[in-house]
Amino acid sequence: MTTQINSNYLEKYAKDYAEIVCDRFYQNRQFSTGQDIIGLTASVQVNFFVIKRLFELWQQELQKLKSNPYFDYRDVAVHEALTQFMNVLSRRIKVERTHLQPLLEFAVKKSIELATNPVAFYQGEIDQAPSQKINEFLVENKKYYKWHPQVITFLIDKTGFGQDPLAYKKAIAANYQVIKDQLESVNLLLATLGEIKAFNLDAYLEVANEPTADSEKKEEETESNSFFDEVAEETAPTETEVEKEEVQSSPILETPPVAHSGGKLDAGRIKSRFAAESYKGMKGLIGELSESLAINQRFMFRKELFEGNDDLLTHALKTLDTCQSFDEAIEVINVRYLTELGWDENSEPVEEFLHVVYRRFTD
Repeated sequence: MTTQINSNYLEKYAKDYAEIVCDRFYQNRQFSTGQDIIGLTASVQVNFFVIKRLFELWQQELQKLKSNPYFDYRDVAVHEALTQFMNVLSRRIKVERTHLQPLLEFAVKKSIELATNPVAFYQGEIDQAPSQKINEFLVENKKYYKWHPQVITFLIDKTGFGQDPLAYKKAIAANYQVIKDQLESVNLLLATLGEIKAFNLDAYLEVANEPTADSEKKEEETESNSFFDEVAEETAPTETEVEKEEVQSSPILETPPVAHSGGKLDAGRIKSRFAAESYKGMKGLIGELSESLAINQRFMFRKELFEGNDDLLTHALKTLDTCQSFDEAIEVINVRYLTELGWDENSEPVEEFLHVVYRRFTD
């Protein structure tokens, strides 16, 4: 079956999504800064694609200056002064709603393309790269790729492909075939958009069932660097690093299985059991989940419960933080994560996760 992309649905979805975000953000402010944009939505990929587009516009501005034929931009003093000017300019990002909204629409469409068709997306990125600087382009842009980065990052710093765009494209397609079963679920990636507006994958792909394999193919400390140089890459600690990390979470002791009934967690029974526990670290409230996890906890939850997807974990924590009670939080876990992600209710990672949620909401 050939999958047909519904471009009208995509255009409307991106427009609605951008309008909702801007309505919320610009209620009490006139401008957004670079740091505002990095945390603008629950989808890290959408945010970073907005930043990526600003980076491209920043570079275009520099090329406009250098294209002036009347001045010597190769002069050392001019080059240094221009570099300093552009770096200072990058730290003065100031975007009004009328300019941010189309950037958001563009970022949402690109994120959806990346989630549903990573091969086409990354091959398109190769088309955007200067013909003799493909590797340099990938190194410069890798910080902006938060979804399916495994499809492309293996090429970075590889010299065997020379500078042939076709060789890069073939390598991307071949690598995808090898690793596609290890990639994050399309539904789970798109679920991170749902905090703003639910995305209907069936309407987008115009099929009744899930997409086939063929469709999936189809202010500052210093101003010596630019804002874009300092956009942080999200890197997960290695297992060795986590082992060295001093464990600050509550230890997992021999405890009864997590209370559940009919495939669902029972909030009342979980509360009763946890209330009776007295081991160190169990008692005491914690702050917001999205801010309170120790590094070893975050690594474990991401790896064991959220398919290695930090974006999905962050979205889950922020969603649970909006709950008004432990019972409501457990209901969210039952509906969105327990079955969808195939959690084992009696596993240590689930036990630890529920401990943290319990401490978040229990008086």
